[in-house]
Amino acid sequence: MNFLDRSRTVAPPGWSRWLVPPAALAVHLSIGQAYAWSVFKPPLESALDLSGTASALPFQLGIVMLGLSAAFGGTLVERNGPRWAMFVSLICFSSGFLVAALGASTGQYWLVVLGYGFIGGIGLGIGYISPVSTLIKWFPDRPGMATGIAIMGFGGGALIASPWSTGMLESFGTDRSGIATAFLVHGVVYAAFMALGVFLVRVPPEGWLPDGWEPKQETRRLVTNAQVSARNALRTPQFWCLWVVLCMNVTAGIGILEKAVPMIQDFFANTAAPVSVSAAAGFVALLSLANMGGRLLWSSTSDLIGRKNMYRIYLGVGALMYVVIAQLGDDSKPLFICCALVILSFYGGGFATAPAYLKDLFGTYQVGAIHGRLLTAWSTAGVLGPLIVNRVADAGERAGHSGPDLYGTSLTIMIGLLIVGFVANECIRPVHARFHEAPEGSPRVHQQS
Repeated sequence: MNFLDRSRTVAPPGWSRWLVPPAALAVHLSIGQAYAWSVFKPPLESALDLSGTASALPFQLGIVMLGLSAAFGGTLVERNGPRWAMFVSLICFSSGFLVAALGASTGQYWLVVLGYGFIGGIGLGIGYISPVSTLIKWFPDRPGMATGIAIMGFGGGALIASPWSTGMLESFGTDRSGIATAFLVHGVVYAAFMALGVFLVRVPPEGWLPDGWEPKQETRRLVTNAQVSARNALRTPQFWCLWVVLCMNVTAGIGILEKAVPMIQDFFANTAAPVSVSAAAGFVALLSLANMGGRLLWSSTSDLIGRKNMYRIYLGVGALMYVVIAQLGDDSKPLFICCALVILSFYGGGFATAPAYLKDLFGTYQVGAIHGRLLTAWSTAGVLGPLIVNRVADAGERAGHSGPDLYGTSLTIMIGLLIVGFVANECIRPVHARFHEAPEGSPRVHQQS
């Protein structure tokens, strides 16, 4: 298709770089619906007689495919450009909902897993990385803020999707037909919204720099002025330390996120004020807001204090929040909610800060492809987090436990994982010069920002 031609995505003279974040947001707010999957868990478990572990499978597979498609598609995104990537994401993500709708309607759960998890997961991965490299090139002066704006949309997708999905299930019903209709509406509406990003996105001309800004020699210890290829990045210990950091941070956050609705209900089920379904959906929306806000707030903060210091906060303070939930979470709803919100803000901030951390370590040469490979950590965490929380909870139910007792062991595991991530972050050092690419000269073209 002509409109996908890479040459047609190069910005003309006078193009404002501030039009690119809305294009990224159109895609990320759509695919961020994945974070509202917990709204569908109870209806699916009831309608199709599933366990909590089984109902998590589409979400888990979707996150696995996100990481795998980002890893294997990262080079294609760099080669074909963001418009191509956004279009592929649109097709996969929307058609995944349509296949899932067919599965729900016919009672074939494997079609829900195939559609939402496998096909839709490919759309998640390609869509997630589609604007990252482009944003860093448009905003070399503020890379943390720029990627935070876009990736904020992925975290905030559930803020829209959670109440919207809950409302549709209340209107259409929570039986197979109602779930199928809700999936169908999601697929059609998200396709239209993502199309806005496809037609709006542009890349800067070769050598473009913001008006009045010149690249400076960085003095912070971890920031490089060299360039490292995606192939060489995989050979560095820095990449794998950051992989562990991201995996541990995501595992700790995604376990709560995927189990959010039943988890808060279980914690306060035996109290004088149990949590209703609508209130639990509101909790999911609050988690989404924290996830979204943390992506912009903490990634922008990392531009000031550095990425390594920012991850020290994510992992160290995050572990303390889990300790508070494990020891005091069932004593107070506000305390439980506040700790969960902090954890989810760090979870989202970790995603948004990762591209800028990669840029600091490896340069901008193939940062999109490197970022795609790093997201395999998300694939791993997408399995580990829900698996730990759901398996522990299911085993607790079989043993006759209830309430907060269903989550004690999993919370302890999360604390340990965050400590592992903290140690891995401390091991990150500057990339050795033997991994650097030979410097390339290129003309500098200034344009108004």
